[in-house]
Amino acid sequence: MAASCSIGFRRCIRVSFTEEEIAYLRSQPLARVASVSPDGQPDVVPLAFEFDGTFFWVGGTGPAVANTRKFRNVQGGNRNIALVIDDLVSLDPFIARSIRVYGHAEPPIERDGLVGPGLYMRVTPTVSWSWNMAGVPCGRTWYEPRKALHQITPT
Repeated sequence: MAASCSIGFRRCIRVSFTEEEIAYLRSQPLARVASVSPDGQPDVVPLAFEFDGTFFWVGGTGPAVANTRKFRNVQGGNRNIALVIDDLVSLDPFIARSIRVYGHAEPPIERDGLVGPGLYMRVTPTVSWSWNMAGVPCGRTWYEPRKALHQITPT
């Protein structure tokens, strides 16, 4: 379990990802990011993401990124975000791996991110589930999930 205190953000995050989960997150280039509009319409989009060991960062470069649905949803007050990072290692035998994360997004800030300088939202994980980080073939039952709670405490 990793811990990080973010001085400029006035809170302490205790991230409960295992080392194996962190390695997996850092090995994957894309996540599916889901948000909800103010009128309740869900939206999901695949995009590049970063995991810095504590927070997830999603966003991009260029002026159009500020008007994307995910940014408008968060700026409209719906800060709950879901991310799914997954891959299909093999079809024969069937081997799938995945991490699903629920979290809270902050309004976008300018930063130098994975795809260059631009606008990025910081997502604080609150709960996550992972499946099959070891990458073993599926048996007679589906993979057993691992659930983790990520604690946020005011500093």
